Amino acid sequence: MKTIAVDMDEVLADVSKKIQKVYSEKYEKSWNEADLRGKDMREVIPAERLTKYLQLLNEPGFFRDLELMEDADKVLKELNDRYEVYLVSAAMEFPHSLKDKYDWVMEKLPFISWRQIHLCGVKYIVQTDIMIDDRSRNFKYFKGRKLLYTAHHNLGEKHYERVNNWQEIAAKLL
Repeated sequence: MKTIAVDMDEVLADVSKKIQKVYSEKYEKSWNEADLRGKDMREVIPAERLTKYLQLLNEPGFFRDLELMEDADKVLKELNDRYEVYLVSAAMEFPHSLKDKYDWVMEKLPFISWRQIHLCGVKYIVQTDIMIDDRSRNFKYFKGRKLLYTAHHNLGEKHYERVNNWQEIAAKLL
């Protein structure tokens, strides 16, 4: 059976949506697509608020109630029947996210076993047949098939096979 590594943030879980919601509530500032196009959130948040932004991401519970990307559960379940699927997240930057992410997966994706969840510091050690990720930097040492999941920060990236949603993943892999 072939293996697939699937990123969590911005691939399975909509972190950007929650960041925008929380930031808007706190600072009465929101962004449109043009503001975010090709940029990381760290680039659009003013420098004087960046430390508070990073603290927000490390608060217990922040990653616990994220929205599941549309169709991610259905397609991932089918992939799980045909491939060895591993959820891989470079979560160590925000230590409180570890329990949140585990609990989130157990609730939203009950067909995924704890053995399939890998929370790490860096992904360059990951070697599966396929990797689905929104950060092209995670492909640097990866030898398998690379699927770049579209997110506002990677819109200018042209070097990888792109998927815009979970239905496109299904069309390519099922």
